[in-house]
Amino acid sequence: MRVSNVTVRKRLLIFFLIGICVFILIDLRLGYVQFYLGNLLTGKAKDSWSRDIPFEPKRGEIVDRNGVALATNLSAPTVYVVPRQVTDPKVTAEKLAAALNMKQSDAYKEITQNSSNVRLSKGRKISHQKAKEIKALNLKGVYIAEDSIRYYPFGKYLSHVLGFTGIDNQGLMGVELTYDNELKGKKGHVQFYADAKGKRLENMADDFKAPVNGKNLQLTIDNRIQTIMEREMDIAQATYNPDGMIGIAMNPNTGEILGMGSRPTFNPSEYQSVSSEVYNRNLPVWSTYEPGSTFKIITLAAALQENKVNLNNDTFFDSGSVKVAGANLHCWKRGGHGSQTFLEVVQNSCNPGFVELGNRLGKDKLFSYIKKFGFGQRTGIDLAGEGTGILFDLKRVGPVEQATTAFGQGVSVTPIQQVTAVSAAVNGGTLYTPYVAKQIEDPVSGKVTMRKTPKAKRQVISADTSKKVREALEAVVAKGSGGGAYIESYRVGGKTGTAQKVKDGHYLKNNYIVSFIGFAPVDDPQIVVYIAVDNPKDTTQFGGVVAAPIVGNILKDSLLAMDVKPRKGGLDKKKKWDDPVLVELPNVVGMTREELDTQLLNVKLDVSGKGDKVVKQSPEAGVKVKEGATIRIYLGD
Repeated sequence: MRVSNVTVRKRLLIFFLIGICVFILIDLRLGYVQFYLGNLLTGKAKDSWSRDIPFEPKRGEIVDRNGVALATNLSAPTVYVVPRQVTDPKVTAEKLAAALNMKQSDAYKEITQNSSNVRLSKGRKISHQKAKEIKALNLKGVYIAEDSIRYYPFGKYLSHVLGFTGIDNQGLMGVELTYDNELKGKKGHVQFYADAKGKRLENMADDFKAPVNGKNLQLTIDNRIQTIMEREMDIAQATYNPDGMIGIAMNPNTGEILGMGSRPTFNPSEYQSVSSEVYNRNLPVWSTYEPGSTFKIITLAAALQENKVNLNNDTFFDSGSVKVAGANLHCWKRGGHGSQTFLEVVQNSCNPGFVELGNRLGKDKLFSYIKKFGFGQRTGIDLAGEGTGILFDLKRVGPVEQATTAFGQGVSVTPIQQVTAVSAAVNGGTLYTPYVAKQIEDPVSGKVTMRKTPKAKRQVISADTSKKVREALEAVVAKGSGGGAYIESYRVGGKTGTAQKVKDGHYLKNNYIVSFIGFAPVDDPQIVVYIAVDNPKDTTQFGGVVAAPIVGNILKDSLLAMDVKPRKGGLDKKKKWDDPVLVELPNVVGMTREELDTQLLNVKLDVSGKGDKVVKQSPEAGVKVKEGATIRIYLGD
């Protein structure tokens, strides 16, 4: 059948239009792939060709409040192998095994893995000298990547607070763990391109993505105070060989931890060498025990706040014990203290006197203040593993439980609770949340990305009551059981504690935790220091004998480090027969050398400098020193 020309033309037109449409669709698809998906597909192709050698970031430094480095980094390269680029696995394994002191079979097994790259187990964090040796071997497929190890310049110092890191520089304990996300940074890499057989594509340049270093963490810790505390704890460790020891220093006006330590301790760089019980337990925030007489500060503050006692006018007769609901509760002094004011009850740490204060308060008031001061709950310090302590259930508190609680027996508290509570008692009455992290800073821009400020929880007692507490605790140091913490020319307050240890529900014989908590200056407290010594050997186990002198030494040197000037006007120390004779230094600045020689002082002079007159003296005028002490004199024009 013959087709007409018109039909032919129509068919040709239809085929032409269909062809145009197909061409347009193909063109659009090519354009879409070229211009829209081009970069994506190229990226995927490059990803399939690429091999990464990671570059570890530097972990952020941890510094004290004055910028002294407490945890930093040392460069330690790591060996990587790209298995598909290794041309002779046997020879490569032999040479790597010899350089890295590993078995050749192990090296061969690792470098022949079906993986894009392998980090050699014995090639992690090696010395630069060793890295130089391996690089000189010029082995195909073997690379040296930048890495680091954590370095703690002060060794065992502050170890439980700092914590430590693992092999991958990840935080495992302490602030290293708490602030790991901020400290760890982000990895970088060198990226090169290879074909399916792993051979490098020489016509494609390597890409380098720099690692982002971690942020720096500044602590509230004062390196100077921490050093003083560590020194005194080391001396006590050598002197008394205790089962353990705890130390805390805090700014009572902010909650900032200025120093914290414990024994036994460990080196964060060698944490594997000690039992996990040592590094897992940060005793100042973890351990709980009966506080003993340091807890009497809380009973005293509550009684003063509720106007239940006048320390100077009210009296109490101590026969040596008091009977409560058929139980005899004894004073530490056999025969008792006799008739005394309640200020002397505090000075003498008289248990029956504090039982009386507890009776005047009643159990509801007494326990309400105990809770207001933060006992029975975590303080909220930014360190892991904090304990809560144990208090009597109020429904089960009878006369005996109330009496023993009033003088610190039968309750269980943590050291950080005690320091926080006593700080509130002496700072004007405000309870603060303690903390160790001050701020986080970007090391490149210097921008502070996190800053902590003091957090007040509540007002527990009035400023007037707090003043009375401070003055009573000053009397403890000047006139009572805390004389070992007395410092000439500084007003120091504090309280001793001697608590019998409990095991399996029974008190141990001749096994005590002896403690002292002190603060200074009394008129404007700048620092609170707590020391507890667990079962000191070959000594009288009293807080006033063992712990008070330790705290006195820490306070004295810390006050000087903090540039707190000596203060006059405090209580003079009650003299004992064996106390040294003290001499108050006159002002000799401005005197000539001849005039200086006329001063009838029973001290030694260490004169230095050239000139005719005294331009400086150390210690300053007004400071009391022991007879025979050496005074530095500086001469000038």
